[in-house]
Amino acid sequence: MLDMQEHYRKLERMYLVSAPINVEVYKGIDLIVFNEGAELSLPIEPKFFHAANSLHGSVYFKLLDDAAFFAVNSIVNDVFVYTVSFNIQILRPVTGGLIKSVGELKFKSANLFVADANLFDENNKLVGRGSGSFMRSKIPLSEEIGYR
Repeated sequence: MLDMQEHYRKLERMYLVSAPINVEVYKGIDLIVFNEGAELSLPIEPKFFHAANSLHGSVYFKLLDDAAFFAVNSIVNDVFVYTVSFNIQILRPVTGGLIKSVGELKFKSANLFVADANLFDENNKLVGRGSGSFMRSKIPLSEEIGYR
C-alpha cells in the first residue's frame, strides 16, 4: 500500500516537473499537497497580465482549478482525476507580488468529488474563489505521466 506522504510528493513532482505548462510557462510555481487539500503559490510577472496591466483571468482559473484538483487527487491514489466543471469569481485585481491558492475537498463519493479554492494576494486579501466538480479518470497514476 502506498504511503500517503509519498503519494503527495509524487503528485507534486508530477505537477512541477512533468507538466509542460508549469515547466515552460509558469516557472516559479510551487505546490504543496496534503490530506484533502493543496496549496499553490506563484510569483506574479507582467507576462501574466492583460492589456490593463493586471492579472489575466486565465491565471486565476488555473491556480484555483489546480488547487481544487489536487485537494481531490490527494485522496485518490490510483488514478488521475479530471475537472468536470469549474466556476470562478474574480474579486480583486492583482498587479504583482506572490499569490497563493488554497484548495479544500468538500464532498466525496465513489466517483464524484467537489472541491473549493480561494486565491489570496501577498497581503492575504481574498482576490478570487472557485468551486468545481471532479471525477475519477481511467488514467493510472504512473511513471508515464510523471507520477514518480
